[in-house]
Amino acid sequence: MKAFKLILLGLIAFTFSNLYSQEVKDAEKTEEGYKFTDEIRLPTTSVKNQYRAGTCWSYSTISFLESEIIRMGGDKDIDLSEMWIVRHTYNDKAKKYVRMHGILNFGQGGAFHDVTEMIKEYGIVPQETYQGLNYGTEKDVHGELDAILTSYVKAVVENKNKKVTTAWLKAYNGVLDAYFGEEPKDFEYKGKKYTPKSFAEKLKINADDYVEISSYTHHPFYSQFIMEVQDNWMWGSVYNLPIDEMMEVMDNALKNGYTIAWGADVSEKGFSWTHGVAVVPEETKENLSDDERSKWSELSERERAKLFYSFDKPTKEKVITQEMRQEAFDNYQTTDDHGMHIIGIAKDQNGTKYYIVKNSWSEKGSPYEGYFYASEAFVKYKTMDFMIHKDAVPSAIKKKLDIK
Repeated sequence: MKAFKLILLGLIAFTFSNLYSQEVKDAEKTEEGYKFTDEIRLPTTSVKNQYRAGTCWSYSTISFLESEIIRMGGDKDIDLSEMWIVRHTYNDKAKKYVRMHGILNFGQGGAFHDVTEMIKEYGIVPQETYQGLNYGTEKDVHGELDAILTSYVKAVVENKNKKVTTAWLKAYNGVLDAYFGEEPKDFEYKGKKYTPKSFAEKLKINADDYVEISSYTHHPFYSQFIMEVQDNWMWGSVYNLPIDEMMEVMDNALKNGYTIAWGADVSEKGFSWTHGVAVVPEETKENLSDDERSKWSELSERERAKLFYSFDKPTKEKVITQEMRQEAFDNYQTTDDHGMHIIGIAKDQNGTKYYIVKNSWSEKGSPYEGYFYASEAFVKYKTMDFMIHKDAVPSAIKKKLDIK
């Protein structure tokens, strides 16, 4: 009896094993997925987490500058304070907001040049010296802080005293000190004493070495213009290039060891953090399997759209033109959405080119531990602007832009 039961159980197990193996094989056939091969992957520091603070611009630029420090032969384990930059930006932004009688965007957002300009003006400190977490949380949460600061500067502008007081900025900075912590005048790092300014000098970060580039037709090419986005409160300018030369600069940078601080719109159907990809699918029937085409007429518009954004395998993408970029910007379809850090180039199993992007949403939620892959079409279409070292610009383009 026992022998019979064992034989019977063995047959059942064998049958289920075969069925399971077949299911796995069928799944592999139907869910091919994305398979990436990295061609260039430049050194960078660990992935950080901006958590519940709209400070991607600081996290992405700091990550970019940490890679610059590594490129220049500095500390490979460097970890700079994002909140040191945010704290000083809030100070300068408030002063400008009051001078502009409140006609200026005030909030958590910012731009790449905010970081380089703050370092130029105030220096920089390591993360271990200034975490900016003086309000009872372990991660950045700026909802309360932002609401308080916004209300404060609005009250100053409303000017109930009929004259702006001499105390408002000191009191405002008292709020910043309460939430972020008081600024250290000097500190010790790896056995040596520094001030924020002398530490920036040690790191060899020169704000004047960095340029920002974009590509839009509402301004002349090969000139500079102030990017018309709300978070550009500092009114920083970018160099304007035709779309193909913009991409040439990005590729030249990565091929020569320079990473890129990248500003783009990720509020797109083609961006999926859970799949770790950003693409611009060509929404045509020719892009579907035979079975999907046969069901096409029975599907709703929503169901049809879902087919192109299933992320189950690489698919044909749109050919991006200068006109498409401009139209998306003018119609608010491309917005100043998120700052990230491009650190390499890869290809999928079909040979399609992608850029390797480091994000600041922690290592969780993405199959690539805090990174994702943005297709060349996505980068071409949804790039707002990017920051690079001026030496990463090809010499011929550098000459056209008159970059010294």
